[in-house]
Amino acid sequence: MRVTMATAAARSGRLNEDFTGAIPAAAVLVDGAGIPGAEATCRHGVAWYADRLGGNLLGLLSLVRDRGLPELLAAAIAQVTDAHRDTCDVADPISPSAAVAVLRVSGGLVEHLVLGDAVLVLDRTDGAPLVVTDPREVLISRSYQSAIEATAEDGDERHRLLRELRANRNRPGGFWVAKDDPKAADEAVTGSCPAAELAGAVLLSNGASRIVDRFGLAEWPEVLTVLASAGPAEIIRRVRQAEARHGVAADDATIAHCDHLGGS
Repeated sequence: MRVTMATAAARSGRLNEDFTGAIPAAAVLVDGAGIPGAEATCRHGVAWYADRLGGNLLGLLSLVRDRGLPELLAAAIAQVTDAHRDTCDVADPISPSAAVAVLRVSGGLVEHLVLGDAVLVLDRTDGAPLVVTDPREVLISRSYQSAIEATAEDGDERHRLLRELRANRNRPGGFWVAKDDPKAADEAVTGSCPAAELAGAVLLSNGASRIVDRFGLAEWPEVLTVLASAGPAEIIRRVRQAEARHGVAADDATIAHCDHLGGS
């Protein structure tokens, strides 16, 4: 499998809270989440959480090949939680969390997992792309969106609304993300298909997928075509242009484009 990656922080001088990485038979994307003021609950921060979770998950994928993706994600969540349990309030609703997307090729089969608002698109050779999402966070966030956007970026009211939104994490009737509870991995959206049926696949953080789902600049077939010809950085460039044009706050944007899936 060949993987081409690109990532960009929301703005210059700001830590990128996304992570992406690959091994010969798997790719991982982690989109970290947190709010200002969360330093009181976790001294390490969101970027640390995303990097540690992604690195642990890649390590498990490389070493353990007879366990399912939810089981490996659960183990990675447990590892990163244990790494800061003694110094941080890992159970606090605003402690760092992350959305996760994983692709693994094994024995001619392509397996995938999505937890949270990351996006994974399978480029099928005989039909329209299959878009894999976990819509629960988006549906719940939608009811808060207009109120959040009407507040100052670093204001107390925005922080209050974000705390209220994030209190819905990892609970029945809410949405599920990687945080401190390994059992959240059981809620991931998963599936598989023969590698021979796919021309490729792409993993995107929600800061990159907004080229389709927020700005409507392209449909997924066009995005896949651009990825194949110009690479992930071109998609991120177009997203940044749209953010500037529409006056939308930029988000960390990350893409991992996978092809030659049958070559692992």
